[in-house]
Amino acid sequence: MTTIIDADGHIVEPRALWQEYIEPAFRDRVPQVTKDSEGTDRVKVEGQLLARSPLMIAAMCIPGGLSDPQRARKLSWDDLRPGSFEPHERIKDMDAEGVDVSILYPSIGLTYGSMRDPQLAAASCRAYNNWMADFCRPYPKRLYNVAPVPLVDVDAAIVEMRRVVKEQGVKSVAIRPNPYNDRRLSDSAYDPFWAEAQELDCTIAIHSAVSGEMPTAGFERYPNFFQRMIIAHPLEQQMACMDITCGGVLEKYPRLRVAFLEAGGGWIGYWLARLDEFAEKLGHMLPPLPLKPSDYFRRQCFVSCEPDDVALKTVIALGLEDILMWASDYPHFDCTFPGVVEELQEACVELPEDVQDKIMGENAARCYGLV
Repeated sequence: MTTIIDADGHIVEPRALWQEYIEPAFRDRVPQVTKDSEGTDRVKVEGQLLARSPLMIAAMCIPGGLSDPQRARKLSWDDLRPGSFEPHERIKDMDAEGVDVSILYPSIGLTYGSMRDPQLAAASCRAYNNWMADFCRPYPKRLYNVAPVPLVDVDAAIVEMRRVVKEQGVKSVAIRPNPYNDRRLSDSAYDPFWAEAQELDCTIAIHSAVSGEMPTAGFERYPNFFQRMIIAHPLEQQMACMDITCGGVLEKYPRLRVAFLEAGGGWIGYWLARLDEFAEKLGHMLPPLPLKPSDYFRRQCFVSCEPDDVALKTVIALGLEDILMWASDYPHFDCTFPGVVEELQEACVELPEDVQDKIMGENAARCYGLV
């Protein structure tokens, strides 16, 4: 029977994490969950509201939390599902759903690696990853941390990646698709990072988010969370995909594994076709690439999709079944809970059995180095 692997689940950081795990020198500067004048939970860093942070941050981290705006404003960190931050409760939720393995990403922690102060970014990543090591320890074959690293400082990111892989057994590290220090992911400044990831056999997980200090597609043009979320996730991932495939990263590092998450899977077929078309027509504007962008992607990359992704069958029809992984996004507001695995099985019922096995777990196992 296929092992059911959730390729992109989340934890929600408890308040105690930032005080109990952070080094004393940074204790007054790390993220804090506080209430604003209306009694709504907000996240502050160094006493300032987290840049571009959605107003109802607690509601975002609760299944269905944003469906009713009046209720959403009243939800707080005290209303989080215990499975969001407590490992034994997480396993109970997984067992109830039929999930065998969860690949776990941060929530607020998706902003850690992009903090303007590199030392604070590195300290925040260390604290989170140490907490997650304790979180995953009781269930080493079922819970896997995808460790955020402070790519705002490449050397510090390498140090943290090496630490979590060698000391904690981490299989993958998380970065954002957005530009760090206004540098695209194809910038040669990142070459030592890619080289070290390849040497460590550590997957690079590119996970988008709609908060933090980084330049983000759509934010200058659109004011509300709906618009920003709809635009930022797929467009940032498309740009990151272009940088990784057409910028020569995968040509230089042929054993590097890269995953693209949080944007659905429907964009990838169209985007690879477009990259191939214009790499053929305008390839003289790119670094020397012996392969088509889509060939690099098929060789080294993966993309997550939601169980109800309407484009799932279309992407499979394009021959991309080897790179698709399903993701729950649990416990965030837009996840299906309960019933996510049932929804996945319904979406896959007409697919060949071997394709179902790939989407439900085999591709994720290859992506995250679990085989």
